[in-house]
Amino acid sequence: MSEVDLVLRSRRVITPEGRRAAAVAVTGGSIEAVLPYDAEPPAGAWFEDFGDDVLLPGLVDTHVHVNDPGRTEWEGFSSATRAAAASGVTTLIDMPLNSIPPTTTVQHLGLKRDVARAKSHIDVGFWGGAVPGNVKDLKPLHDAGVFGFKCFLLHSGVDEFPQLTPAELEEAMGEIASFGGLLIVHAEDPHLIEGAPQTPGPRYADFLASRPRAAEITAIEGLIALARRLHARVHILHLSSSDALPLIAAAKREGVRLTVETCPHYLTLTAEEVPDGATEFKCCPPIREAGNQDALWQGLADGTIDCIVSDHSPSTPDLKRFDTGDFAQAWGGISSLQLGLPAIWTEARRRGRGLEDVVRWMSTAPAELAGLRNKGAIEAGRDADFAVLATDETFTVDPADLHHRNRVTAYAGRTLHGVVRSTWLRGRRIADHGTTAEPTGRLLEREHHS
Repeated sequence: MSEVDLVLRSRRVITPEGRRAAAVAVTGGSIEAVLPYDAEPPAGAWFEDFGDDVLLPGLVDTHVHVNDPGRTEWEGFSSATRAAAASGVTTLIDMPLNSIPPTTTVQHLGLKRDVARAKSHIDVGFWGGAVPGNVKDLKPLHDAGVFGFKCFLLHSGVDEFPQLTPAELEEAMGEIASFGGLLIVHAEDPHLIEGAPQTPGPRYADFLASRPRAAEITAIEGLIALARRLHARVHILHLSSSDALPLIAAAKREGVRLTVETCPHYLTLTAEEVPDGATEFKCCPPIREAGNQDALWQGLADGTIDCIVSDHSPSTPDLKRFDTGDFAQAWGGISSLQLGLPAIWTEARRRGRGLEDVVRWMSTAPAELAGLRNKGAIEAGRDADFAVLATDETFTVDPADLHHRNRVTAYAGRTLHGVVRSTWLRGRRIADHGTTAEPTGRLLEREHHS
């Protein structure tokens, strides 16, 4: 073995082979070996024993809106990555919109990287955007290292990131397929939403009716047909409607190159418990009913849904329209970057799922989606990125404890299982009981491999 400089030991280490007592040897920021629990640490190596606290791979969150530069009053790389580090997330990929400018050209990507470089507490990568008129920019962005391209089929919420028409979608998907890229899609059909009852006001039931399940199904049907025809890789963002699961499962069985994510809010919050006027619960597509949630969990269990990511989409409190409680006018987004792991673990354990499942959904699968070969598992050769979790300890969510720039959360007052004791990035402790170290994160580029 190379000279080991760190050994972390726990009676419960989550590895690709399952949970076991082990000692993890680290050399120069990478995992050197996963050793028997009682292996003697090499002389001179820093040694730490976590006892019964679980050692799991750092989480990978591929859906985060950092909004920096341009809307840093909403969030920023410093606050977002600090929140991530405090909660066991060691890698995030930033969405191309809500920042100004959006990440739709190589020049704009350079601006984003310049802002992120000195502020990031964790490793950060970037999605590019597919918008009307930028087909010529897609290959240069791919070559510059973005992880794929996001598009909308309906208004994105910000005017500087317009949606694609069906013809533009086909052109962009064909171009991205030509160089083996990945298209990630906000999949709601604009015509079905325009035709749905749009009733402003504080009633959550009215907002839910304005974003019908059929809008997701119709959009996903169209994407599957296009992906099949163009032999393209397509990823469905933030699936909320379980009605789409059968057609997704059928497409996967057929060999369509389709992956799907869902989010903590769809898996832990239900429409029935959203109070009228409580616009902190607004997101698009919306939080749906309890029966729908049960089916989403089944979709995760059977592999139809690949991963769980936050879709952390913050804004300033005034944009949430707490003054009127009007769901139609409020910004749609749930801030959960710091709470995803305990929220999901709380619900997973209630449903009889293990931490091995949570790791697969929140670390391994998102790393695979983005092609991050060094992330997502505790095994030799990977980055020494870890979270240490006290699984049985509980805490009650107090917005004042969040590192998010705007401490608005749909989870306020909830008691959750799972306290992150510490977070490690390439063998360095970057968070300890919620207190974060100086930023040492790196900017990541898509790895060039087939």
